[in-house]
Amino acid sequence: MSQIDLFRNVIARHALADGTFECALPGVKLIRYSAPTMPMPVIYEPTVCFVAQGCKRASLGTSVFHYDPASYLVASVGLPVVGTVVEATSEHPYLCLQLDLNSPELAELALKQPRQGGGAVPAGLTLNEMTSGLLDAVIRLVTLLDTPDDLEALGPLAVREVFYRLLSGPSGDVIYAITQSDSRHGQIARTILWIRAHFKEVFRIDDIAKIAGMSRSTFHDHFKAITAMSPLEFRNQLRMQEARRLMVSDGLDAASAGYQVGYDSPSQFSRDYSRIFGAAPAKDTSRFRLATK
Repeated sequence: MSQIDLFRNVIARHALADGTFECALPGVKLIRYSAPTMPMPVIYEPTVCFVAQGCKRASLGTSVFHYDPASYLVASVGLPVVGTVVEATSEHPYLCLQLDLNSPELAELALKQPRQGGGAVPAGLTLNEMTSGLLDAVIRLVTLLDTPDDLEALGPLAVREVFYRLLSGPSGDVIYAITQSDSRHGQIARTILWIRAHFKEVFRIDDIAKIAGMSRSTFHDHFKAITAMSPLEFRNQLRMQEARRLMVSDGLDAASAGYQVGYDSPSQFSRDYSRIFGAAPAKDTSRFRLATK
């Protein structure tokens, strides 16, 4: 049995229905979908996604990433991404393992593998080529689900090996950047957390540049390098995701949802919503409800 066959079979055994599931391995989620999905706006927290079967598309601003078993996706900061499973059937479902990168173990390991600073700020979402050594480590991690008695003793070691392979592989720079709070990447990550907590409010770019400890122009350049959008575009993405949730889950109309997320003008809200989601609020939310029934 090949590496990828083993990886696929283990996930299929432990993710028996469609959806995203916590499992007995801390920081690990298993994902399964038996058909393509409509575009779903979500926040990608610092995480890495390993696909065992199928293909998914992630859109961040104007950047589009397709990832499959030959690659893995790293999100180094909390980003508003539109995700779509594009290859999946009932016979060959989309199968994926997602690993949390907000980990003290990763930070500890990074201290032992320091990197030369001063290079370009790594993007917040990156696609990387899967390596044989990394896939071996991921398989050793997920196959622990077959032997629950080994999880407590071997789980932390298996996670640590995956982190080591990530740090020493093609994604090393961006993985290392996650652990450096005083780096340019870390400074932008702080402002992202602030915007996510205050996205309904009006704010000035100068104010959040101060949070990052940068000049306005430097902040704008680094923010766009990491998020693929401006700070105001980032805020609008967050507003639209929350507005969509309010309309779908809480039954609010477009004008009320727009007001709740910080819009004074219903027409401006509708224009921004249509630009981001490709349809007017009422049409999009109706389509979304049908797709998720």
